[in-house]
Amino acid sequence: MQRPFLARKILALFLTTLLMPTTVSAVQILKYSDHEPLGGMRTSFIKDVFFAEIEKESQGRLKVDAHWNSELARSYDALGVVKEGTVADMAIVVPEYTPKEFPLQQIFKSFPVGPTGARQVEFFRKAYATIPAFQAEVARQNVVNLFLATGYPVAFFSTKPLNKLDDITGQKWRSASFWHQDFLKNSGAIPVSMPWGEGIYDALKAGSLDGLMVNVDSGYELNVHKTAPNVLISKDLWLGHVYLLVMNKDTWNKLADEDKQAIQRAASKAYQTLGSVMDSSFDSMVDELAHNGVKIRQLSSTEVAHWESATQYQQVQEKWVKEQESKGVKEAGRTMDKVTALLKESMK
Repeated sequence: MQRPFLARKILALFLTTLLMPTTVSAVQILKYSDHEPLGGMRTSFIKDVFFAEIEKESQGRLKVDAHWNSELARSYDALGVVKEGTVADMAIVVPEYTPKEFPLQQIFKSFPVGPTGARQVEFFRKAYATIPAFQAEVARQNVVNLFLATGYPVAFFSTKPLNKLDDITGQKWRSASFWHQDFLKNSGAIPVSMPWGEGIYDALKAGSLDGLMVNVDSGYELNVHKTAPNVLISKDLWLGHVYLLVMNKDTWNKLADEDKQAIQRAASKAYQTLGSVMDSSFDSMVDELAHNGVKIRQLSSTEVAHWESATQYQQVQEKWVKEQESKGVKEAGRTMDKVTALLKESMK
C-alpha cells in the first residue's frame, strides 16, 4: 500500500527539480547593422575585438548577429532603423549623414587640423562624455551610444603633379563635406560635389576632375590612386569623421544590469588598442601606396600650418554658427567653443 504514495512523492520531487530556476542564463542575440563591408580596419576591429569582448565579458549571455554592407540598412537610413528597433538592435550611425537630427555633431568636421590615433579616440570620447548638447542629440533619437570609432586623416589625391598644396589653385577638387568644400574654395581650388562611387574614378580619368580631398582609406579602397597617383598626406590633416555604434534605447533598458556593465567593460577594453591599430593600419596603407608606384609625400608641420591658415576655417565656423542660431539651434556657438577648447587640449 506504500508504493503508490512513494511513487507520487518521487514524481513530485522530480517536477519540483525540473521547475527550479536554472543558473544558466538564456543567450540573447543582438542584431547589428553596418553599411560597410566586413574586411576594413573599422569593421574588422568591431567584429574581432569589440563584439568578441562583449561575448567574453557577458560570459556568453550576449551574442551579436552582425550584418554588413548595408544588408539591413543603408548608411543614410541606419539611424531611423535602429531608432525604431525592429530590424536591428544596434547599428553604425554617422552623424554627417543625418545633419537634421544631429546638427551640432557637424562641428567635428569644421577643423582642418586635429589629433590622430589614440589622441583622436580620446578626444571623441571626452566630447561625448562632457558636452551635454551631444548627449541630448543622441538621447532624442531613442538610442544609446555604446562605442565610438573614428576615421583616418585626409589625403589629397591628384591626377597632376602635386608638389605642394598651393598647386590645387584653379583646379577642380571633390569633397563630400560642406566644410571641406569651403576649405578648398578659400584655398583657391574649385570645389566639386559628386556622389561617392565609380563616377569619381571615371571623372578623374576623363580629366573633368583634378583631384580628391578624402580620407586616405576611402581613396585607397576605391583605387583612386590608379588615376590620381600624386598624393599629399599628413596624420595631422583632420577628417573629424566619427562612427557611433548605438543601441536602440528600449533594447538597452531591457538588458540586465550585469549585461549593460559587460558591454561597457567591452568598450573600455576595445578603446585601449583602437588608436594603435589605426596608426599601424595607416602606415601600412602609405607603404602599400608607395609600393604600387604612387608618388606620396607626408607634409611637414609648416605645410600643415599653412593649409590650416589658408582654409580660413574660423570664418567658416562663425558663418555656420550664425546660420544655425538663426534656425533655432541655440547651442551652436557654445558647443563650437567647447569643441574648440577640447581640440586644442588634445593637441598639446
